[in-house]
Amino acid sequence: MPKVKEEPTAVSRNGESASEETNDVMPIGSPPESAFEALLQDSETAGGEFIGDPADAGSFGRTMFDAPSAKDGTVTVLIPKDRIDAVCSQSLVRIESRTDNRTYMGAIVEGPFAEPDGLRADATPMVITAVNGGLLIPKYHGRAQIEIIGERLPTGSIVPPRRRPKPNSPVFALDADDTKKTLGIKGDFRLGLADGFEDLDVTIDGKSKAVFPRHVGVLGTTGGGKSTTVSGMVNKAQLEGKAVILIDTEGEYTSINEPTSDAGMKESLERLGQQPAGVQGTKIVHLVGKDTSNPAHPSRSQFSLQFCKLSPFAIQEILDLSEGQAARFWAAYDIAKLALEKFGVWPINEAEKIELMELDEMESGYPKMTLAHLYDIIKEIGAMVDKDGSEPSLDTGLFEQRRKELHGIIKTLKTPKDVRSWRALQGKLGKLRRLKIFDSPNAPELDYDSMLKPGTVTIVDLSDTDSPQINNLVIAELLRGVQIHQERNYQRAVTAGTDPTSTVIFIEEAHEFLSADRIKKMEVLFQQVARIARRGRKRWLGMVFITQLPQHLPDEVCLALCLL
Repeated sequence: MPKVKEEPTAVSRNGESASEETNDVMPIGSPPESAFEALLQDSETAGGEFIGDPADAGSFGRTMFDAPSAKDGTVTVLIPKDRIDAVCSQSLVRIESRTDNRTYMGAIVEGPFAEPDGLRADATPMVITAVNGGLLIPKYHGRAQIEIIGERLPTGSIVPPRRRPKPNSPVFALDADDTKKTLGIKGDFRLGLADGFEDLDVTIDGKSKAVFPRHVGVLGTTGGGKSTTVSGMVNKAQLEGKAVILIDTEGEYTSINEPTSDAGMKESLERLGQQPAGVQGTKIVHLVGKDTSNPAHPSRSQFSLQFCKLSPFAIQEILDLSEGQAARFWAAYDIAKLALEKFGVWPINEAEKIELMELDEMESGYPKMTLAHLYDIIKEIGAMVDKDGSEPSLDTGLFEQRRKELHGIIKTLKTPKDVRSWRALQGKLGKLRRLKIFDSPNAPELDYDSMLKPGTVTIVDLSDTDSPQINNLVIAELLRGVQIHQERNYQRAVTAGTDPTSTVIFIEEAHEFLSADRIKKMEVLFQQVARIARRGRKRWLGMVFITQLPQHLPDEVCLALCLL
């Protein structure tokens, strides 16, 4: 037989069953007054109404107990809902650990996050409502992770922390003045506003030798503001009377002489009470035969590279010569040196002979040697090894006129005989030669004396080369030349008892020049840069490496050369 569902029975006040007709159900009564009186008496006995510690006024949260996943050097802070917006990521904070009377300084490294009270953020009710187009909004609070920077002593000094803040310690956000004191921000060289503040200028002491003669890294993703930051630094450096050289591989900075036309930038400047303005007095220099990305710039000039100024070791690495090609390169280089000496090109007097004895080819090339000299030697050796009886025309008139003597010099030195490697080497040197950027009669070499004058901003525009190899050759020559002339200027200033001119070189897309992969193949070039960096730092010569791919830079650059 089917089961019969029993109906609920209403219960009367006296416990007897009540009929459905009367529905005589006992209602819930109001609590007696005596209950409230008892609560008030208990409250008075415990000390009366709760009043928080006045010293905690202004705190935005309190430290939490440590969970099993807690890590050394960090603490979790819980934040009331109405105080979540009081801080943001990277804000500096002060933690007052009352129970042991210690003060800790820290920075928010994670959060603040919003967490529901008594529920997991991924709890089923919240997931279901969100998936179906709604969102269950329970009461919630904030959570942030704070990294402990140090313990602040009563004297104000900050020392490494030996302990952790105790649970339930109030946490305070530092205002602009406290943040400035904690970070040691001082000086009149303004970099920008600190993130999360409207009134905290980030400044450095531009006249201190501990800043720009050290080497700096500007790192960030595409669109992260590197170009804006660098343009601002260039402007401030110029106003400080520094000589600025900006190696621009993409043509991003050739128009910094013009005020910005970006609506967003104009709005930001207006909020700060500033007007758009360009960097005054900039100069653009670009390789001979190449174009600049800003042909309307009022001050443009061309330059050519001097082959004799480049270290042959650096040239070998930049051209990525194979082992066989490198052996032939050095054989031809030695023959070219001997030919220039025999033919009375260099050295021609005792002073130059002394200079020859002191020549360091790790730093620079053989004086008066041109790319045409070396190319003609390689071409002539290739024809002699080929033994087809042909005599190619030589670009160097001196070699063409004294061809028999040149053959004699070549025969005195043993040279590899495989003609294919000679032709391959000739092809690589031929590519450089066809660019017509070396030893050009139509353009002078870089005018370092003009570039290193106080307040000068020189933009080296390499945007039209389309070749990392060419860019690296230019950068190598530029760094070497600047270092030599800065050394001379420094010695003159010391002798005259005046302050030397500080010089800053900005290298855009530094990963193209000093990537970890390239460093493995170009050890000589990197060592040359490292020597310039070490020497330059003592002579008021600093470098700024700009890149969107810092992971491609070797540790030697990020950790050894860069201050930041």
